[in-house]
Amino acid sequence: MTAGANLSVTDLRRAARHPVDFPVIVEHNTHGDIDLHVANISAHGFMVDDAKRLQRGDRVIIRLPVVGRIEAYVIWTRDERAGFQFERIIRFDDFMAIIDTLQPNPRLRRPR
Repeated sequence: MTAGANLSVTDLRRAARHPVDFPVIVEHNTHGDIDLHVANISAHGFMVDDAKRLQRGDRVIIRLPVVGRIEAYVIWTRDERAGFQFERIIRFDDFMAIIDTLQPNPRLRRPR
């Protein structure tokens, strides 16, 4: 039997990413609460730049503005970075509201 996440969308790295500076505490089933720093986010997932204790397939619960708690799975790791995929895609209007909250400087936002 295989372990880890069984996700329906496999490679969405081409999705538009928005740079953010978002410190967050995530819930991990083994490590408990972990402090992470979200460096970029898309409607499909996010990347952190301080994922020392995480491995591919790990599941976390993150709390985001607008949508609240959402599960995400580690899709890749490299050095101290890790990419996560949300368990579900965030609706476009909710995602734009998240970006407006996390990236209040309009000059740093990607064109819509």
